[in-house]
Amino acid sequence: MDRRVIAVTGIVQGVGFRPHVHGLATRLRLGGFVKNVEGSVLIEVEGERSTLDRFLHELRADSPPLARIDAVTWSDRPARGEPSFRIEPSEAGDERQVFISADVATCDDCLVELFDPRDRRYLYPFLNCTNCGPRLTIITGAPYDRERTSMAAFAMCPACRAEYDDPADRRFHAQPTACPACGPRLSLLDGTGSPILGAPPLAGALDALLAGQIAAIKGLGGYHLACLANHAETVALLRTRKHRDEKPFAVMVRDLDRARALCDLTEEEAASLASPGRPIVLARRRAGTPVAEAVAPGNPWLGLMLPYTPLHHLLLRGLDGHDLVMTSGNRSDEPIAFDDGDAIDRLRGIADVFLTHDRPIHLRCDDTVTRFVAGVELPVRRSRGEAPRPVRLPVPCLHPTLALGGQLKATFTLGRGHHAFLSHHIGDLDHYAAFRAYREAIAHYKQLFGFEPAIVVRDLHPDYASTRYAEDELGALPTLAVQHHHAHIASCMADNDLDEPVIGVSFDGTGFGTDGTIWGGEVMIADYASFHRAAHLRPVRLPGGERAIREPWRMAASWLLDAGLSLEPLADSVPSASLGAIERIIAQGLNSPITTSAGRLFDAIAALAGVRRTVSYEGQAAIELEWLAAGIESGGAYPFELETTPEALILNPRPTIAAVVDDLRRGKSAAEIARRFHSTMVEAIASVCIKLRETTNLNIVALSGGVFLNALLTAAVQSRLSTDGFRVFRHRQVPPNDGGLCLGQLAIAAGRQRIEGGADVSGRTGSGRRDLSRA
Repeated sequence: MDRRVIAVTGIVQGVGFRPHVHGLATRLRLGGFVKNVEGSVLIEVEGERSTLDRFLHELRADSPPLARIDAVTWSDRPARGEPSFRIEPSEAGDERQVFISADVATCDDCLVELFDPRDRRYLYPFLNCTNCGPRLTIITGAPYDRERTSMAAFAMCPACRAEYDDPADRRFHAQPTACPACGPRLSLLDGTGSPILGAPPLAGALDALLAGQIAAIKGLGGYHLACLANHAETVALLRTRKHRDEKPFAVMVRDLDRARALCDLTEEEAASLASPGRPIVLARRRAGTPVAEAVAPGNPWLGLMLPYTPLHHLLLRGLDGHDLVMTSGNRSDEPIAFDDGDAIDRLRGIADVFLTHDRPIHLRCDDTVTRFVAGVELPVRRSRGEAPRPVRLPVPCLHPTLALGGQLKATFTLGRGHHAFLSHHIGDLDHYAAFRAYREAIAHYKQLFGFEPAIVVRDLHPDYASTRYAEDELGALPTLAVQHHHAHIASCMADNDLDEPVIGVSFDGTGFGTDGTIWGGEVMIADYASFHRAAHLRPVRLPGGERAIREPWRMAASWLLDAGLSLEPLADSVPSASLGAIERIIAQGLNSPITTSAGRLFDAIAALAGVRRTVSYEGQAAIELEWLAAGIESGGAYPFELETTPEALILNPRPTIAAVVDDLRRGKSAAEIARRFHSTMVEAIASVCIKLRETTNLNIVALSGGVFLNALLTAAVQSRLSTDGFRVFRHRQVPPNDGGLCLGQLAIAAGRQRIEGGADVSGRTGSGRRDLSRA
């Protein structure tokens, strides 16, 4: 007889891991115990050596659905002669280090119970078990026990308590467990928030939806606004009330068969839709699908998701084959509503009815959005179902480090050792409500993870709300300011577990440069400690500042004038007085900062081609340019120039602009111009990377920044560079846009700590001391 002491680290607490170990040990007739200690699980188990080997093998090979094992270590001990196996209580205070599971979709076992008339939870909209249900959104504090969740007010009935206390039951220590006798209940309110009495709440909500009304439905992480996806008048009304003119809505469908009826799903997209995280997946829509055009105007893609709560399943079952628009419960650009009183105040006038319940949501959490490019996932927004699952850092943080992200698509991350705990998506910090949610979320994560930062990392931009937060509320802590595009590249590196210098291509809309100008078309030689700006787009004026982002014709004018051309291609759609004013402010540099933004170059081409002169949401012009380009075969690239200067290579697209104007004069279609421009960008990126490889001997390319959410561009760049012999890496776990920025900031801080041996690494805002110009 032997005895082994086994330590299991990872997401192994609060996910049914101890009862799983208990069941495995009992089945193999082993003695000992299992308990939670210091954020891991400790197992002491004894029996015959061959049986212990089998135990370890099965432990690694088969774990509960929500668990994620990072490491299993063990050592021998003398046997004690224990005849049975038991679960011991957690050691006091140890669960402060617990890895919290994300909220997870209803499991198959619970769905069987939901629709089984013989089951005591038949049609109960809040059933769950250890393998599914709410986690992050209901936890109020650590350690993770029922009294520190929003289920604390619901005392378990004897039947639920018996399941909760039984190690052999799949509801053993399932903190949100409940049933109709003791758990939360639905209620239906009218558009003013007053109760609707009489009909059962679910039936009343279904009647309202089928009658063409808009419902606010309380979910896991907040309220959704819902209506029938094929009801054009209601969808249009929802857009008007929500002040969301054209940005696409998501659609919830009953099952994968229905998803396949609406979209041409790949195997990877179908697997993602049905995964426990249940993200919104962007899939190519079929022609003639019974979805109102206003759901996703002019869009060849639909954002699909499957039901992920029992309530969703009951709603879709009761809608008799109809699909639901499910969009965040807010007015445009606000954070999602999650508090009941706030939801009624903010959604009054949008929703005709409220289907709500009395289980509080402690932390708002919007839906995750993802897409697939060449069969590999490319996250768009990482939130419900993913947060706060950690991403492994290639370089460990020697001190607890808080990385604050940027201004748009704000997220933050807590760094401890090799783990980066990324927050859920919060939104754009331009809005005070989002900034308040950001501050509250940071405070909650710090409390939940028992985390006190020793170092703070922020963006280099002096006017970001996250920068002001660092200065005003965390000013006593050492603070490291990181250049925006260096953080993007480091994010891609960390996402792919890289720890060596790379050629980093960082293309996005805006980011504050070390020279005080607006960068956005950058190619860097970078590692975690430092970077060298090796190449960038030719600088031009951003006429009107942020107004040029909302009115892409301004960037078209800027590039035309820079190329020495007239503004005649814009004359048909822009008043002559406006064109004259633009010429003057560009010539005089009035409210026209210098930019090298690749995102704004895409906007300029979209405006020139007549795709979009103004936009109603961020990136709309470039997105629609991609849609057009994806529909035809490439007709070859436009010309461009690579200029060598002592500081960097300059990618000069003036010949591209001139060629686009020539195509317009020859009557070429917007789609042809869009496709040729995409091919041009592919060739330009490849040319720069090849040139830099010649001088640096680097063969690894990391692609990051919001421009690389463009599926056509990303796939083509990856294919071209791979053909040219490069190892190409792009994002897989976090978005390439600013939603992944905090991971890069954290990785850079860890790299600086490694060099300094854990000393204070703050105060360095440039490219660092290491010279990577000849890496």
